[in-house]
Amino acid sequence: MKLCVVAAVVLAVQVLGVLGCGPMRGTSRRRGPHRLTPLVLKQHIPGVAEHTLTASGLTEGRIDRNDSRFRDLEPNYCNEIIFKDEEGTGADRLMTGRCKEKLNTLAISVMNQWPGVKLMVIEGWDEEGQHAPDSLHYEGRAVDILTSDRDKTKLGMLARLAVEAGFDWVYYESKTHIHCSVKSESSQAARYGGCFTAETTVLTSTGTRRRLAELRIGEKILALDTATKKLVFSEVILFLDYNPEQKREFLQISLASGRTLTVTPNHLVAMKDGRTVYAENLRVGSSVLVGDDLNSLKEEVIVGIKPVVRTGVFAPLTKAGSLVVNGVVASCYATIDSQSLAHWAFLPLRFAWNVKWSLQRAWMIVNKPLSGWDTEINEISVVEPPSGVHWYARALYSTASYLIPSHLHN
Repeated sequence: MKLCVVAAVVLAVQVLGVLGCGPMRGTSRRRGPHRLTPLVLKQHIPGVAEHTLTASGLTEGRIDRNDSRFRDLEPNYCNEIIFKDEEGTGADRLMTGRCKEKLNTLAISVMNQWPGVKLMVIEGWDEEGQHAPDSLHYEGRAVDILTSDRDKTKLGMLARLAVEAGFDWVYYESKTHIHCSVKSESSQAARYGGCFTAETTVLTSTGTRRRLAELRIGEKILALDTATKKLVFSEVILFLDYNPEQKREFLQISLASGRTLTVTPNHLVAMKDGRTVYAENLRVGSSVLVGDDLNSLKEEVIVGIKPVVRTGVFAPLTKAGSLVVNGVVASCYATIDSQSLAHWAFLPLRFAWNVKWSLQRAWMIVNKPLSGWDTEINEISVVEPPSGVHWYARALYSTASYLIPSHLHN
């Protein structure tokens, strides 16, 4: 186990070095100070709608004080921020952990930019229904801000500082304030790896289709052998993520045959030319690989893509490093923009599985009566996966977070 942990760290460092070659994902050379350009009225960054996946994402539903998600909102008591709190309930101080982190970072930037001036929050979490029905204020994911001196000439630069602080969507909304919002905590959790929904199905070696919510470690499912480019049945050695209760943003990809693949945006999907690409980079008209059985592997055209929110996230890892879900060939990996590199990075997990299988095989040889043991010797026990993100996947991401500047992976 100690060797596996050491290997994990070494592999993570190697992976990060290669990631630096990819666009917007990985390390880069340190740049010198750059000149900050203020935003102009009605400008927003990024230049897409707030509820798109590349900005702050879809709404997940209003949170009230009786909601189970209310306990996830954190009060912000940063001394460098003034909270207007017109309601007198402290609601404006409540926000998600990500929103709090970005807001506190911005508060420091404001002090450095204008000594003696503080950041002011005039709207935070809304429990009184004063915003549009799809407002992220209801989820503690949005704040409306200005500076404590209420100087309107500072708003453009304040908006730029908010972008630099890492807010996922910044809007110079009016002449009186800036609107900022962040992705949901669940979408941030998705960065540990890519996932599928509970309803996603796989074909097992017994010939039955099974929902991922029902799949167990040790079962063999249809997958793509990247070395031979043929479909095979490969063991599920563990789940990189297994959480039936978690709500998360997905992309629903519809194919010409009627097949539908629902997957997180940063998950790798197999293309017709053998490449793997992030689901978020797929476009209508692109072709992906599909296969229903060992003798069927072909390409099919995408006819529709739309963002959706679903409850339940599942990410099985097979020995082959791939799987066929809802008839579509996909990788087991995400975040790392290379199937071969990701497969190599998870080598310690496959090694641990092989050791476990060998020990169980030896135990069966010793303890099983001679008659009949050969029919079961190649089968490993099927077990229910534990909930949550696997420690190895979490370790890789944590290493990346430590080594990569935060603004490169926000």
